[in-house]
Amino acid sequence: MDSFTAPNRRTLLRGAAAAALATTLPVAGAASAAPARPGSSRLTLPSGLQTGDVTSSSAVLWSRASGEGRLHAVLHALDADGKRLTAGRSRRGKGAGADGRPISLRGPWASAETDFTARISAKQLPAGTTFETELFFEDENGHRGEVGSGRFSTAPGHRSDGAQTFVWTADTAGQGYGINPDVGGMFGYEAMRALAPDFFLHAGDTIYADGPIAETLEEPDGAIWRNLVTEEVSKVAETLTEFRGRHSYNLLDDNIRAMYAEVPVIATWDDHETTNNWWAGEILEDEKYTVRDVNTLAARGRRAWQEYQPIADVRALSPGSGFEPERIYRLIERGPDLDVFVLDMRTDKSENTDGLEQHETSMLGEEQLQWLLKGLRRSQATWKVILADLPLGIVVPDGEGQESISNAENGAPLGRELELARLLSGIKTQKTKNIVFLTGDVHYCAAHHYSPERAAFTDFNPFWEFVAGPINSGSFGPNEMDGTFGPEVDFQKAGPAMGSPRDGKGQFFGRVEIAPQGESFTVELIDANGDVQYTRTLTPES
Repeated sequence: MDSFTAPNRRTLLRGAAAAALATTLPVAGAASAAPARPGSSRLTLPSGLQTGDVTSSSAVLWSRASGEGRLHAVLHALDADGKRLTAGRSRRGKGAGADGRPISLRGPWASAETDFTARISAKQLPAGTTFETELFFEDENGHRGEVGSGRFSTAPGHRSDGAQTFVWTADTAGQGYGINPDVGGMFGYEAMRALAPDFFLHAGDTIYADGPIAETLEEPDGAIWRNLVTEEVSKVAETLTEFRGRHSYNLLDDNIRAMYAEVPVIATWDDHETTNNWWAGEILEDEKYTVRDVNTLAARGRRAWQEYQPIADVRALSPGSGFEPERIYRLIERGPDLDVFVLDMRTDKSENTDGLEQHETSMLGEEQLQWLLKGLRRSQATWKVILADLPLGIVVPDGEGQESISNAENGAPLGRELELARLLSGIKTQKTKNIVFLTGDVHYCAAHHYSPERAAFTDFNPFWEFVAGPINSGSFGPNEMDGTFGPEVDFQKAGPAMGSPRDGKGQFFGRVEIAPQGESFTVELIDANGDVQYTRTLTPES
């Protein structure tokens, strides 16, 4: 069963006020750092800090240095009032830091080989615990640099403690809309941060490597959008340096930095981390590119993406070609009431044909498909969220082909739809319940209910898909739906074509609240000003 609630308004700070609150990361006082040697430069944190892939017992801590140095982290467990626990003041639960003693972690050496980024994996943490974090780099002489402060909370360890909230969106800095100080920067991130979510899902297009960002851009209504610019974003990204520069550019925004310091990130990638609508093996014809081989671009784009994301999978931390399996798709366990399955719908994606093949063509690839079915079958969590970088039933044309899973034909599954049909049929066969798909990509927000009673393919159980984005890109849509899997549009809202993020009314994110013991799963679709556009509450099947 589910219920519908009429839209309501949530008042949040935005624009210049949001920018004033979303300041740069705090820096510890001089007493916290060893004095630098004469003539030396103190290491700083030009891209702030992040935590990511946080579970009930682990977290990844990320930062980037201004030069060569070793990453260090100190974690302080907090009590219910937000005060640091002191030694001997244990809290409920077991794990490092539960006794009030700070956790000191020594990470890897950051160098030009990783664009001076580094990560630390914190393990054996107590569940349901909020930590205050301090991250800094030490140079080769042991001199401590700038100290960035943040916080994160581990996921609940018991079903009775299961209440948690999270937000999701997609599409950052697309269509030439970058960081505009005149409007307070990417203030949609401040709207998300202000809701104090437990974590954040980025559904892809974390950057737009294929979209140059100029100092000015004329908006559809004739207004002039003014961007902060850097050399790396002035053209399409082709070199590793240019791909890295796209990620570091987004982290110049105060709103993003403030949110990432407080809200753990779980991210996947899509096409714009490399180039628009790409597939493996494609040869580009776009004259803006001197590098036409997409595999070369994708390997560079993937390496930069991995360097800048706080992802936990050890295979993502090791070297390789950029096309190894299971490096982006992964399971993040968020306690007894929530598992998050992060998909990679780009690495094994087939060519963008018309999608009418009688044989199955790939979106996930066989290994990922079987991993997902197995993970869903084994999951004991009440709710299973699948973070997908592409929607399931929305038609997304790519010239004469299809970028989407769907093919704009409402009949029996063909092409990529055959792979989706196997997934949905497998979920039904193994009797996995309470699955919700969350996605972005199409630059508008929507709620879709899929049911076999309306479908050409009927061997699946009903489920919901919710779409949110863009957060700071041009708006589009809404798109047509393909009827193969019986989608019904429960809600959709889009801004004007290429609509600017200036007023935030055509940019969207979603918020989910899971009640204690998983008794409900409430979804809100919200614009970048914090105004709720739609609400639906789902209740679990037993």
